[in-house]
Amino acid sequence: MATVYNITVNGKSYEVTVERKAVSAAGPVVAAPLPVAAAPAAAPTTAKVAAGSGVASPIVAPMPGKVIAVKVKVGDSVKKGQELVIVEAMKMHNPILATNDGVVQAVYVQADDAIQTGSPLLAVG
Repeated sequence: MATVYNITVNGKSYEVTVERKAVSAAGPVVAAPLPVAAAPAAAPTTAKVAAGSGVASPIVAPMPGKVIAVKVKVGDSVKKGQELVIVEAMKMHNPILATNDGVVQAVYVQADDAIQTGSPLLAVG
């Protein structure tokens, strides 16, 4: 079964035909996932850790991108919802907020670092 659409792009009209393919009884074909390189773990020797720190909650990157700014340093007290890191993703600046009150116990990134989803950014305890 085919459906015909008229689409206008930059003032020029195009006729597009979209065909629907039948799916076999075995079900749809699912493409294998593309291999994704694992994000490099932050080296413990490069992380700044507060002395005598307790249990810390890790703050991880919710998206891949580039660190634009780190707004806190080790030892800073933070409140839930406070802006900690700014990540640029898809040309937008996205604030990463504290998930709980506490003290910054470790900072794993700095400005201009490339990050992946799930990369550790800092720890608050």
